[in-house]
Order: sequence, then structure tokens, then C-alpha cells
Amino acid sequence: MSNGNDIQNRYDFILYFDIKDGNPNGDPDAGNLPRVDAESGHGLVTDVCLKRKARNYVALKNEEKPPYAIFIKEKAILNNKIEEAYISLGIDLTAASADGKKRNKAGQGQGKEIDQARMFMCKNFYDIRAFGAVLSTGANAGQVRGPVQFTFGRSVDPIIALEHSITRMAVATEAEAEKQGGDNRTMGRKFTVPYGLNRTHGFVSAPLANQTGFSTDDLELLWETLQNMSEHDRSAARGLMGTRKLIIFEHESKMGNAPVQKLFDAVTANKIDENKPARDFSDYNISINKDAIPQGVKIVELL
Repeated sequence: MSNGNDIQNRYDFILYFDIKDGNPNGDPDAGNLPRVDAESGHGLVTDVCLKRKARNYVALKNEEKPPYAIFIKEKAILNNKIEEAYISLGIDLTAASADGKKRNKAGQGQGKEIDQARMFMCKNFYDIRAFGAVLSTGANAGQVRGPVQFTFGRSVDPIIALEHSITRMAVATEAEAEKQGGDNRTMGRKFTVPYGLNRTHGFVSAPLANQTGFSTDDLELLWETLQNMSEHDRSAARGLMGTRKLIIFEHESKMGNAPVQKLFDAVTANKIDENKPARDFSDYNISINKDAIPQGVKIVELL
């Protein structure tokens, strides 16, 4: 799927982001406690959480208008979006298929129709072009392998989760008020991390980007998003959270010029004073061993 603006290089990147007095990614199965590696104590932030923030930023910036619409969003009914693709393409899923063959299942695309619907979805939805999607439900638009992928975020050092009692000076119902004799208080719990510097890794595959139509313009939007995705994601629960550094490795070729582990190993974040707990980004030093970067790979540092 070429648009004249194809990506010609492989990219890998490291994203550092921090959290102060907040909860970066609570676990709903554990009372919304911050996610933690039980063996090491390091904090975790899921790739799904990071993609959610990226989707939200792109949606806000572009008002969810094609070609920057968002497929995976709050309260979305995904099968409806797939059906709308067929309607926009003028394909009647109740009639004989476009290739003249008997339709295997009424209301479901088949053959070349699926390819058309998949291309339509990629063209109009930024997150499908970037992250891929399973579109084989409902009317069926196949599957898309996304060129952009994230790992889990992991804190540089072990974290401590603090539990706080909180009080709301109100109740929700008359029955609650009667039980309290008019005191009208609601008690709750809130969990925060005093400070955590997190590191996540990402990858951009040029061959897969060419398949989905993820362009150089889309790539520039991705870099912008990674730097700013916390700026419109503020809440009392998340405290002070934001991107601190984005390190991009640009390969000269589509397939890449070096193993990604060698590139990532060249970047380290160390606490300046090991004798005191970190409470700010300035307590760390991030360094890149540029001598370890092979030829054919360019480093771009943002923020």
C-alpha cells in the first residue's frame, strides 16, 4: 500500500518517562495497585497503557477525523466500524460476492473484498496503520500486523507503592446519609508511587509500515505523540507524569543495520547518589555509549 511517502528505514527507540506522587498504570485485579514485578520490585506499565495514551493524543490533536480516526477507543463497537467500511466501499454483503462466487456467509466479506476493506481501515484509522488490529470479527476485514510496537515500561529502580486513606465529604444516596446520621462522609483508598523513572522500548518496521500505509508523516506524528502524550492525560490519580527523553535509532536500511539489543544496551540510566531515594528526574544520569553504536545507525535525541 504505497502513498508516495513510504518509510525507507527501520527505527528502534527508547522512551524514558517518569511518575511522581501518582499511579502510572493501576492493576484492576489488585485493587488498582501500581503494577510491580513481584521478584525484583520494579514498577511495570503495560504496552496497552502506552498505546492508549498515544491513541488519545492523536484523537485530540486531529479531532478523530480520517485519516487520523481511532479504531480502539472508549465505548467503540468495533464490528460496526468494519461494517461501515464495506458500506463506504459500496460492497453489499447480502448479495453475491464481488468475485461472483456464492457468499459463504451473509453479512461477511470474502476474497478480494477483505483486502479492500482492510486497506480502507488502514487508510482511515491511524492506530490500525500504526499498531495493527484484528478485524476478522463481524463483517471481516482480515488482520493487520502493525509496524509500531512497544514493550512494557519498567522502572529503572524498584518502586514503593504507598497507600493513602482519602475522605469525600459527601455520599451518593439518601440511604447512606441516614446510616451515618447526617455525617455524610465516604472513605476510600488511593495508591501512589513517590517517584519512578520508567523505560520502555519501541520498534518501527519499514516493510510492515509499507504494507499498512504508515507514512513518514505518520512517523513524525508518532515522535510528537511520544513526547507529549501525557500533556493532555492529567488526572489526580496519575500525579505528575511525563516524557523525559526519547532516543531514536535510525537505520540506513529497511531491514536494519544492527541487532536491537546492541543498541539498547548502549543506553543506561544511573542514579547519581545511590545513598538516597530518587525523587526527581535530576537524580538520574542517562548516558549513551556512542562508541558501541555500529555504522549505519544514526542516533536522534529528543527532549
